[in-house]
Amino acid sequence: MFLARVYVTLKPTVNDPQGLTIKGGLHSLGFDSVQSVRAGKYMEIRVNAPNKADAEAAVTEMCKKLLANPVIEEFRVEVGEAS
Repeated sequence: MFLARVYVTLKPTVNDPQGLTIKGGLHSLGFDSVQSVRAGKYMEIRVNAPNKADAEAAVTEMCKKLLANPVIEEFRVEVGEAS
């Protein structure tokens, strides 16, 4: 069993209104040192696979088909043994 951690973020060229709202909120709370915020998604997926390479390939395919929008988002996958 493997645990995949998936990080999905907007591409740098895509506007991030959620990030701007978070930045404004942080500024209103006195955190004036915050220069920028980019919001994203984090997912943990447990996968039964014969090896780490197969687990990573399966999760990468999931990202390409459903979990990330390739037009505006990029993703990163980290796979390790599930505890």
